[in-house]
Amino acid sequence: MNSTSISSALASSSVGEGLDGVLEAAGAVAFYLVVWGLVFAGTALFVGAFVPFVTGDSLLFAAGILTAGSEVLDIRILAIGVAIAAFAGDQVGFWLGRRLGRPYLDSRGGPRVQRAVARTERFYTLFGWWSVVIARYVPWARVFIPVIAGVGRMPALRFASANLVGALSWGVAITVLGYFAATSPQVRPIAYGIAAAAILASVIAGVRAWRRDRAARVAAAGAAAS
Repeated sequence: MNSTSISSALASSSVGEGLDGVLEAAGAVAFYLVVWGLVFAGTALFVGAFVPFVTGDSLLFAAGILTAGSEVLDIRILAIGVAIAAFAGDQVGFWLGRRLGRPYLDSRGGPRVQRAVARTERFYTLFGWWSVVIARYVPWARVFIPVIAGVGRMPALRFASANLVGALSWGVAITVLGYFAATSPQVRPIAYGIAAAAILASVIAGVRAWRRDRAARVAAAGAAAS
């Protein structure tokens, strides 16, 4: 093989490697955007009211595990982005509640959603500032607390401080736990235990809400029949 052929082969190889790098980088960006978008939409667009497990703890834990197995994904970028998306989503919900008021909440969904709103209002009344932080770990409360805080005229800085604590403790912690569950044998049992507890709590909250809604519908149907 002459020098020209060798140069051409090297150039082709470099182009191929460069193209692979671009495709991998594009895939990483798309992955980040999908995860961040789902987290943001979960509260800002009420998506979490209908598909809580696609926008909540299980999404973050799985994203952390996938990041651990990838050479192009960075857990720092993912976790920081999740926290920002979570914070921004709640801020949008708060702004909507502050700007549009109670009629905005009343227009969201049917009886099931309205019952969730009523539960969240009691939750907000009971815990105040801490409700914004705790709600991050409760599927139905996560969606409605920002709007209810806005409707209730919670001071903007007070809400933002609680929102920041909740977004960091939930978004970063669950994502990083997923990452270490896949990469560190020593931390893995602890990470799985904590994540399982958080996800189980979310599932139990969702099941309890569904059972209460079902019981309420049965009771209402019985009262109507009598």
